[in-house]
Amino acid sequence: MSEALLAIHGLDVYYGAVHALKGVALDVRRGEIVTLIGANGAGKSTLLRAISGLVRPRAGSIRFDGKDLLRLPAHDVVVAGISHAPEGRAVFANLSVEDNLVLGAYRRKDGEVSRDMDRMYSLFPRLGERKRQASGTMSGGEQQMLAIARALMSRPRLLLLDEPSLGLAPLLVADIFRTIVEINREGTTILLVEQNANQALKIAHRGYVLETGKVALADDAASLLANPAVKEAYLGG
Repeated sequence: MSEALLAIHGLDVYYGAVHALKGVALDVRRGEIVTLIGANGAGKSTLLRAISGLVRPRAGSIRFDGKDLLRLPAHDVVVAGISHAPEGRAVFANLSVEDNLVLGAYRRKDGEVSRDMDRMYSLFPRLGERKRQASGTMSGGEQQMLAIARALMSRPRLLLLDEPSLGLAPLLVADIFRTIVEINREGTTILLVEQNANQALKIAHRGYVLETGKVALADDAASLLANPAVKEAYLGG
């Protein structure tokens, strides 16, 4: 797992006069789960949005499998092989589970969308039970499953997950993390933003700590779990 699938260097992002990301550099190697941890407002979601083409960096580079993503529109980033399950789920509330999944595959030209939909129902059985149900009437945990499944319907090589456990009951959190590991084992590289730093580092290969828009620490996940400063700041001491 030594080859970088995603390589970011010197990334600067502004929201008006607010300097949200300051020279961020990181890489994600093929087959890894890499997690980003940090306090609210550290820039974690902004970084995922920059990768996805939803915000435009002012400086720096983002390369995916050797291809420059910096000026690609968001829909072409999806075609390149990156999908984003955003914070807050953002499902299409008035549409059924099935229709949400179909929309996740809207740029695909192959004939295997139905097969992949069946795979999503296998991966997330609750979605299969509710395929005709309006997604806005489902629980938060079910909507999170749908957001991840919808992102997987584009067959990404890199999956961006933003706070997948946010607001979920502990049992559902455990289910979500087990599923993330399974998705990774099946071959999808994952960049994970997660407030539950302890759980995220337990399943990740490597991690980065963001503080006020900068990378403060970068190490393998086990070392970050054992780091006293990380324990004090993010793991409850």
